[in-house]
Amino acid sequence: MAIEIRRALSRAELSSFIKFPYHLYKNHPYWVPPLLIEQKDLVDVKRNPFYKHSEAEFYLAYKDGQVVGRIAAILNHNHNKFHNENIGFFGFFDCVDDKDVAFKLFETVENWARRKGLDEIRGPVNPSTNDSCGILIDGFDKSPCIMMPYNYEYYPKLCESYGFEKARDLYSYYISQEMLTPKVMQRLEHGVELVLKRRNATIRPVDLKNFDEEVKKVKEIYNNAWSKNWGFVPLTDDEINHIAKGLKQIVIPEIALFAEVDGKPIGFSLSVPDINQALKGLNGRLLPFGIFKLMRNMKKITMIRVLIMGLIHEYRLSGIDAAFYYYTIKNGIAKGYSEAELGWVLEDNEPMKRVAENIGSVPYKKYRIYTKKLG
Repeated sequence: MAIEIRRALSRAELSSFIKFPYHLYKNHPYWVPPLLIEQKDLVDVKRNPFYKHSEAEFYLAYKDGQVVGRIAAILNHNHNKFHNENIGFFGFFDCVDDKDVAFKLFETVENWARRKGLDEIRGPVNPSTNDSCGILIDGFDKSPCIMMPYNYEYYPKLCESYGFEKARDLYSYYISQEMLTPKVMQRLEHGVELVLKRRNATIRPVDLKNFDEEVKKVKEIYNNAWSKNWGFVPLTDDEINHIAKGLKQIVIPEIALFAEVDGKPIGFSLSVPDINQALKGLNGRLLPFGIFKLMRNMKKITMIRVLIMGLIHEYRLSGIDAAFYYYTIKNGIAKGYSEAELGWVLEDNEPMKRVAENIGSVPYKKYRIYTKKLG
């Protein structure tokens, strides 16, 4: 049957766009259905602050009257301005195992990018590198952590067959309480004490009672600490407030940490419970009874994800990042968590990879962001 690509414009079409993965991965043992309300927010061009500075179009692929794929074409103006580039992105890519369908979707984004006069397409980003991004290429036998993607093993082949090449690989590291021997923890504690004393630095938990002020400090640190990272795009005030509002409900102060020198914030580390462990079986819905199951499941979470960790430029390579890891591990264990995912980490971020490996964590998942030049 012929493959038809339609732009998702109506409420019903956008609903099909959002819900397609729930059908594609139905009963999959490792895929975790994200909350539908959060997926709607990611494509809401009227309310999500990302679309105040950028634009996107959403497309569905049909075959024999059935939805068999989806993709978004994205123009992130803030990215292009910050990096002095002229590129577009694709995101929200999901597809049946059919090369013809995938090629039609990729071709749609490529043609859209050409009409915009762009030089390259890169992705997936959903809708930016500040959200989930990349295609899983290693680690298919494990469920994704919060705000990380999951896909079938045939996805990389579909991308590469079309002509996409690797732009960057992203790593996630794993560590468990069992992997942390007393000797490792003693060595880490001793090293952290020396570093903090030498730098006159302290580590403190986030103050939820002054949440708005804390968020302002996070923004200043974030837009400084990550500014030289590949793919980084500064967050606007609206964006960081939007993200903070969504995460506030699951923030645990003991694993959301500031580093300060003489009372001045110079670094931030945010770890959150892996709520994906609690979302299994809800099929993305909290109502009418999902909320009660979620509350029960939250008590069974064993994993945390180290979501972001960074220091302003003058304190990079100072060793304070090891202090973040130490207190996250120590406080996380005290709160009842027994394992953690650290990441993602760029493949060429050697300092962060070295710190992760020095505490005993191991790379256990790999994601890839693809690129294609438009000659």
